[in-house]
Formats: sequence, structure tokens, C-alpha cells
Amino acid sequence: MPHDLPKAYDPSAIEEKWAEFWVRERLFDVPAGSMESDTQEDPKKFTMLLPPPNVTGRLHMGHMLNQTEMDILTRWHRMRGERALWVPGTDHAGIATQMMVERQLASEGKKREDFSREEFIGRVWEWKAQYGGAITDQMRRLGASVDWSREYFTMDENLSAAVKECFVKLYEQGLIYRGAYIVNWDPVQQTAVSDLEVVHEDRAGKLYHVRYPLADGSGSIVIATTRPETMLGDVAVAVNPTDERYASLIGKMLLLPLVGREIPVVADDWANPEFGTGAVKVTPAHDPNDFAIGERHNLPKLIIMDEKAQISLYGEAILQNGEPTPGGIKAQWRYNGLDRYVAREKIVADLETEDFLVEIKDHPMSVATSQRTGAVIEPRLSKQWFIKIQPLADKAIQAVEEGHVTFTPAMYAKTYFEWMRNIHDWCISRQLWWGHRIPAWHCGACGAMTVAREAPSACGTCSSADLTQETDVLDTWFSSGLLPFTVFGWPKQTADLNDFYPTDLLVTGFDILFFWVARMIMLGTHFMLDVPMPDGLARTLKDAVPFREVYIHALVRDADRQKMSKTKGNVIDPIDIIQRYGTDAVRFTLASQASPGTDVAFSEARTEGNRAFANKIWNAARFLFMQIERAREAGYTMKMGPAAIVTALPDFTPIETRWIFARVRAVCAEVDRALTEYRFDEAASAIYQFFWGEFCDWYLELVKLRLEYVPGIQNPETAVSLAGLVGVFESALRLLSPFMPFLTEEIWHAMYEGDAPAKSIALTRYPQAEDFPADDSAVAAMETLQSLIVTVRGVRKEMAVPEKESAPIQLHGDNRMLALADANRDMLARLARVSDVEFATEALSGANARSTKDFDVAVVYERQIDVAAERERLTKDLVKYEKGLEAASRQLGNEGFLAKAPQSVVDGLKKQQAETQLLCDKTRAALEALPA
Repeated sequence: MPHDLPKAYDPSAIEEKWAEFWVRERLFDVPAGSMESDTQEDPKKFTMLLPPPNVTGRLHMGHMLNQTEMDILTRWHRMRGERALWVPGTDHAGIATQMMVERQLASEGKKREDFSREEFIGRVWEWKAQYGGAITDQMRRLGASVDWSREYFTMDENLSAAVKECFVKLYEQGLIYRGAYIVNWDPVQQTAVSDLEVVHEDRAGKLYHVRYPLADGSGSIVIATTRPETMLGDVAVAVNPTDERYASLIGKMLLLPLVGREIPVVADDWANPEFGTGAVKVTPAHDPNDFAIGERHNLPKLIIMDEKAQISLYGEAILQNGEPTPGGIKAQWRYNGLDRYVAREKIVADLETEDFLVEIKDHPMSVATSQRTGAVIEPRLSKQWFIKIQPLADKAIQAVEEGHVTFTPAMYAKTYFEWMRNIHDWCISRQLWWGHRIPAWHCGACGAMTVAREAPSACGTCSSADLTQETDVLDTWFSSGLLPFTVFGWPKQTADLNDFYPTDLLVTGFDILFFWVARMIMLGTHFMLDVPMPDGLARTLKDAVPFREVYIHALVRDADRQKMSKTKGNVIDPIDIIQRYGTDAVRFTLASQASPGTDVAFSEARTEGNRAFANKIWNAARFLFMQIERAREAGYTMKMGPAAIVTALPDFTPIETRWIFARVRAVCAEVDRALTEYRFDEAASAIYQFFWGEFCDWYLELVKLRLEYVPGIQNPETAVSLAGLVGVFESALRLLSPFMPFLTEEIWHAMYEGDAPAKSIALTRYPQAEDFPADDSAVAAMETLQSLIVTVRGVRKEMAVPEKESAPIQLHGDNRMLALADANRDMLARLARVSDVEFATEALSGANARSTKDFDVAVVYERQIDVAAERERLTKDLVKYEKGLEAASRQLGNEGFLAKAPQSVVDGLKKQQAETQLLCDKTRAALEALPA
């Protein structure tokens, strides 16, 4: 037939086809500039940036959740008539990418140092060209409705120029400086790393108690440390000024064990009398807290490890005044060149030999490791480039305080404030070759430094041409923090910047709230305040923010709500799941569990269920297409799709069609509300319950009563039922489209037989509640009929009435109930196998009868009654009703409750009490009627 769909739903047969179609036809490209509507008003815009995955990346379940939510929102806004722009891109991922290329070189027996910097960077670009598009290729295959014409890479020429401009501007404003501070040092990659790239692991460790003798021979202090190898760089021992045990020793000198260097005892509040012995060694060059103590007490800072975390005592150590000093005393040179952990073992052994080791205790520790290499992070004093956080942080705080940026869930605003109000200056330099090289040049003649947009020809201080560019590159988070405005052409005031900045929404995980989200807000509010609005007026903080809203999604866990990890072996590969169940099923599963603040427990069983949901819709489409062809053969003509929908239905429209129109109206309103509040789960549930339950299980069965085609005879009831069936189904496809784009695209195009009103269902109008007529009376009537049908089915099952055998029923109720049943005998016959309806004047009881608030119904069918089982069932019901009456009486008898509760609540309780009393009386009478 013309609407032919294969009998079996096979997602693999349709998904790649439509994914390629969407990209090839550039359906989701959004040009800059006004796109005027018929009313000469610009449509509302909706803009998002994809959190750029690493160029080294592959799709994981976190990406899948993030991109599913973003795609649903983008498609929803687009179908609502908005200029929906979703901008894709990838991050150059300095550390990760350099590590991948170095591994590649290692497989060839080479290392980075075998190449010049330029040669190595050339190899990185070659690697990027060959492997760097894997994750965006996966996005294309999964149908992400991004504007691929705007795809960016953070090392693109235009973005690199913008990064350089930002750095220079901040330097010129006095907000970038170079200094020596403690950083997280990765000894494998030999670079500083951000806090985000540090993973804390719980490990079993040791606490070493070491005796430090007083220089005057009068005694000693015992300190506790977890890193005895760093004692080679000790410059003091700190005790708490309130600790009476050590009050007399403050200011005295100690002899550093194994080294012999004299170091002072200082009083500092950081020393915790409750931890260890209450006395702590101070190594300012290898611990951030010790660094702070050193600053407070004007202590030297001795660096005793090199970039590979090996003991290095021949080098230079940085003193507080910045002047170099020789690193060691001859006695400690025997540790020189040893790996830090080898040195630890030797130092501990020597401490024991020389009677300085008091004891070793087991001590649980949180160990910082590099996310990229797995190496244990070494806190290390290093000369780095920093951004002064003030005044950037104050403006970023103000933007959220004043509501220019909002968070969902709202609790993250509190977390954001706590972090922003305790923020430290940001280390933005990395000791890598791959990345945005810092635009600073050092003069070999006078030592002066020049920061410039272009390479200078001579030193600005002494005019020497002996200039060398800074070897460090910028932290990846610096360039990605600029993306909301640099992707739209900043520093130029482009049409894109005017049109799309600020963006509307950021969807991201909580793990980068501080390291990316906060930095985008800081940098956006700082730089964009200087950019005029499109009309030339000054920009205020409200329009300088990078985005209006931040939606923070939670983690995807396994079905047992355990965090996924390779160690546990519970990592789920989304590509594997997609190949088995289809992209639509995976998307719908994630959406159906995604709500603000709640982790997603991903289940293959639920995914299989949603694959069955897609199959249900496929079969419904095949039934619909069959009806369309039968109608055409009988001479019916009809309009397809949305044109068949009217806001008012003829008086002769059957009740089930009036009901389904009213229900799709309610579902449209519910989905709009849920997506507005980022309740993806509630939106998916509403669509699922409507499509599977109300449309497929109820409406398709009921509408069959009307679809009898007689050639040459045009039955108005048949015509309106068929039009309603087609219109509601097409509307339901559009409702489902953002969640299951492939399935709906395939069916929608088949429905229009090559003459669709748009290139894609994604470019059609999202159904709105006002598209459909309300009909409260039809909804109430159908709910009553459904209750009657379900009740009769239940009684038939308990009575073991053969499924294909029809049986009469007796019905007792008010006139409305009886009239409703009488008018819909055909419905009862088809869905409940009711052969006849007899209206009873008295309440019904017995094993074959059931009671609800609206009716009593009995199935007339002879069988032996199990009196004991029936008495047990009725007794349980009676206990339930009596408990309900007791609870209602307590509430309605509570004067305090009645005084405070809204009248609607009180009226509802009274109505519920009356209905429960009726059911209680009926059940008691049924019990009394049973034979003894």
C-alpha cells in the first residue's frame, strides 16, 4: 500500500538514513540576522552551547544524558516557532591530547623530546585530523539537532586570536600576573593541572611519628607526617599557640633529622592539637597549607623535587625574596635522584637506624591523583601565570544574586555562592606544548617581559632583540570559559554576537559547576560589559551574562544506583546499547528518568520496554495506514495531518473521539509545563501514558466500532472518527518527536506519502493545548465507562469466564450512569465482552458483584461460588473502608484542622468520606448475603 511500513520495526534500518538526511539538508542551521515572521516581528530565540567534549573523547552515558536533554529542549523550542540554535564544538584538551600523541610516539619508539616544538604540534594536528572527530561523528549519527555549520574547535584560528586578545586585555588591566605558588603537579605529564583534573581516592596510608631534637640538646619534638620524603625541604615546625605542651618551645631551634639544618619552632593556628602529635613539619614548597604558613612567618621555600617527582638537591630553591639559593646540605645528598617513594623508604629506614623514628601508624588517606595519567599529584611550588579573581568574582556573584543567571535545581546557587566567595586566584598556565601558547616574551639581555598581541621585534625595556616566547600554554578552561562570546565573533561586534548573546540555557553536569560554569560567568560579565548592545546603548550586567539559566543534570548510574566505574565493571557503553535497542529507546529511557536533582539509574530492562513502546507506535501507524487505504477504496476523501484538527467537533462526534481530543489537549499542556520546569521524566511519562495507554490500548479499540466502510455511502460518524484518528495520531507524533526523533520522522513521512508540509517533522509546529477542543463531560463519561469496563474484566477473570465468551451484566446506578451504559452498549460489548445490560433497581451484592462510587455491577455467569474466598475478599475490603472512615472522622473532627484547612480540602474529605461510607455499607450487605 502507498503508506507501506515494514511489518517489523527495525531502528537500525531508519536511524542512519535520517541522521544523514538532517545533516545533508542542513535542517538545523540558523543564520544570523532577523528572520521576520508574517507579522513583521522577530521570533523568539533560544540558544545553547554544547559543553565541548574533549577532542580525544568517545560517547559515554554522561554525554548521552546531556545531549539527549539538550536535543529534546532544542527540538521543542524549534517546533514552538523559536529560532533555536544549538552550537556544537570540541575542546583541544591540552593534557589529554598531548598524552594521546605521546603514547602514539611511544609505540614508535619515540618521545616528545625527539622533536622540536613545531614538529610535535604538527604531529598533534595530524592526530586530530585522523582521530579527533570521533565524538562529533557519533553526535551526527545520533541525530543531535545542532547547527553543524557553526561547529568550532577551540584551537581554530579565530578562537585562538580571541583567546590571545583576552589574555592581553587582562594583563593590561593588571588582572594577570606571574608568580611562584603551590600547584597540583602531574609528574607524568610534568605540568600543573586544575582542581577539576584531580581525582581524590581513599587509600590506606601511614602516619609517621618522627622525633626532631632541639638544637640546644634540651629535648625534642615529635611531629606526625604522611609524607616523610618531604622533610628534606622542611624549614620549620609549627605548633598551635594555645597548645600548652609546646608553649615553652616556641622560638627555639630544632635540628632537622638526617640533614642537620637548624629550623625554628613557630606558633601558627593551622597546627591542630588534636591531629597526630599536635606538631607539624612545615615544607612551604610542597604543601599549600605549609606555603601559607611560610608566607605568614617569612620562611624560605625549598624545592626538593624536580618535575618528575624525583629528589633533586643540586638544583635551585626559591626563597621568599625570589632569589635562588643552593638546595641542600651534603648529608642529604644520598637521596638525590631517587623517586619520591623510593626516597621515602630509604628515609624511613635511615630515621629508624638513627633513632629518629618513634612509630608508624595505619592512617586512611584521601590521595589526589591525576585524572589523565593516574599519577599521584605532587603539590609543588612553581612559577605560574595567574588571574586575579577580583573584581571578576564580585560581578559574577552579583549576576546570580540579582537573578540574571538562575540555577535549576536551585540548591546549586548556594553551592555557587559558597565557592565564589572563597575563591582563590586562578592558575592558568600549563607546562605543555599543545595549547594556546602564552603571548609573553622574555628578554635574554635584561630579563624584562613583554606581553603583546603580536611577536615583538625588540625588548620594550632595553631594545634587545634577544627575545624568547614563554613556553607555557594556557589552561584549557581559560579558552573554554570564553566560548559563549568568542564563538559568536568577539572581539568584533558581529551580527552573531548581536543576535545570540547572551545564550539562553546551559545544560551541564554538577562536576564542572565551578571550573567551567563559574568561569564563564566571570569572564562573560567582565568582557561583555564593554560591548554595546545592538542598538548602541551601554550593556548592563543583565545582558553581559553568558547565559540566562543553568540546568544541572545529575549522574547516570547503573540499575542498582551504583556509580559506574571500570573497577566495578559496571560501565555501560551507550553505543552498544543503541545498537541493540535503537537510539530512540535509549533517549526515551534517559528522559523518562531525568528530573532535577535526581540521578538516573539506567536500566536495560527499561530500555527494552521503551523499544517495545516504539514498536507499539509502529504497529499503530500500520493500523492507521490500513484504515486510510480502506477509506479511500470506499470513496472517502480526507485531509492529512494537522489540517484535520479542528477546535470544535460536530455534535454527532462519538464520545471516544471527543474524549481523545480532550485528552491530547491536556497532555500537550502537561508536556509544556514539564519541559519548562526541566521535568523530562514527567513529560516522557505523560506522552507514554497517552500514546500507549489512552491512544493505543483504548482509543484504537474503540474507534474500530466506527470504521465500517460501505462503498458509495459516506457515514458522517465514520468520517469524523477517521479524521480524528488521523489528526490525533499525527499530533501525537509531533508531541513525541523531540524524544524519539527517528521513529517519528519515519512514520510522519510515510503518513504524507512524499507530500509532507515540511522537510522534517522537526520543522513543524509543536502541538499546543489550544489546538484541541476541551470537553470535560466527555472525559468524565469516558472515565466512568473505563472504570466499568475494567471492573467487568476483573470480575470475569475471577469468575473464570472464558475470554472469548460474552456474558450479560446487571448494573445499578443513578440515571446518568444507566443512560451512559445504555448509549454505549457497543463499547461494552467490544471491550468487556458484555452481551446484554440489565438495569437493577436495588444495590447488587454477591461474589459476582463489585461496587464503586458510581455503580454496582454484577456479571451474570453461573459457576460455583467459593464462599470462603469471597468472604475473605469482602472482609479485607470492609477493613480497608472502615479504616478510611476512621481516618476521615479524625480529621473532620479536629477543630484545629478545620480552622486552618482550605474549604476545598475540607469539602473533598467530606465527599471522600461519603463515598467510602457507601462502599462500606455495600460491602457489609454483601457479606451478610453470603450463605453461612
